[in-house]
Amino acid sequence: MIPIPTTDLSVDEIRLGQPETWLRPDREGIFAKLRAERPVSFQEEPEVPGFPKGPGYWAIVRHADVMQVSRDAETFISGKGSNIADLPVEMNEFFGSMINMDAPKHTKLRKLVNKGFTPRMVGRIDEQVREQARAIVDSIADRGECEFVGDVAARLPLQLICDMMGIPPSDHARILELTNVILGVGDPEYVTTMEGLMAAGLELFQYAQAMGEDRLVRPREDITSTLMHAEVDGDRLTAQELGSFFILLVVAGNETTRNAISHGLRALTAHPDQKRAWQSDFDGIAPTAIEEIVRWATPVIHFRRTATRDVEVGGTKIREGEKVVMFYNSANRDERAIPDPYRFDVRRDPNEHVAFGAGGPHFCLGANLARREIRVMFEELFRRLPDIEASGPPELLLSGFIHGIKRLPARFTPAR
Repeated sequence: MIPIPTTDLSVDEIRLGQPETWLRPDREGIFAKLRAERPVSFQEEPEVPGFPKGPGYWAIVRHADVMQVSRDAETFISGKGSNIADLPVEMNEFFGSMINMDAPKHTKLRKLVNKGFTPRMVGRIDEQVREQARAIVDSIADRGECEFVGDVAARLPLQLICDMMGIPPSDHARILELTNVILGVGDPEYVTTMEGLMAAGLELFQYAQAMGEDRLVRPREDITSTLMHAEVDGDRLTAQELGSFFILLVVAGNETTRNAISHGLRALTAHPDQKRAWQSDFDGIAPTAIEEIVRWATPVIHFRRTATRDVEVGGTKIREGEKVVMFYNSANRDERAIPDPYRFDVRRDPNEHVAFGAGGPHFCLGANLARREIRVMFEELFRRLPDIEASGPPELLLSGFIHGIKRLPARFTPAR
């Protein structure tokens, strides 16, 4: 058994709302202490420039409690926001589309969007995933080294989503820049002001809105056209709804998958026995290896809900109107649900991780597509560059929301 990490902080000294907490080397120990001593703790909110400081929230850190909150969508709603800060409903829906909605609005939009992500539709892009992964590996194969995030991990999900939506290659780089801004809030490299965040969101929104209006009159073989012409119970997606969904799609679909792939290489480098095991039986181990990479990475650290009634979670009374925040990173290291959770094990089975959400109506729409991208990317890397490994420490995103890697050096034996 890998020992559970510790921290010198007392449980009363833990401040999850302070940015410096997320840079501490004992971060895992902090969450282990919370799980053991105060599984539901009240935390002060971080400062958000341009907005009054919020009233605070309940941090939910145990696996069972995260499952309870996630699956009870009547008691714990998303319509008041899935991020910690209180933003106007219009802004929540602008940036988060259906992840910041409740039934029946969420149900209607999800049914419409599902038309573009049926198994048949996803199956049509399967060969695209492989072709793009091969092209990405081809582009670095003779170099012997690369910056893994920018050269490999970020390119596959970005190119795939853009191709699915019908976005020309000339615009891919700008789309990536804008997604970095939206999920990099708080990191000085990307954006530090609400004005910068809004400008990035508005540019993505207007881009997608124009694309949606074009596909209404000039449909093509892309998911934008499918979405704009889909109909459920007489309802159709508006160009404005497509704009907000597009923000969600390119941000969530690009950033989370690229971070899973990046953390995956880092974990396989740190655990060479696990890498060898997977390479020895790629197809046999791939299903469990992918789930373990996603658990290990937990690209999205938390999501918030709001209580609609007085309720008890983990033995703590939560009152109507109070915020609860599910910390997926902690639930995925909870020894009560994940045996030996600090061991990276590509054969782990079962693996009840919550990195795609913990069930309920907001379970990740793109989970199967993300799994496919991770699998194909590592299959191509192992086939062409079998000794690839991280060659230095990662440069991490300064964020309490996204477990992001900005840059990661890698090396390998050059291949033709």
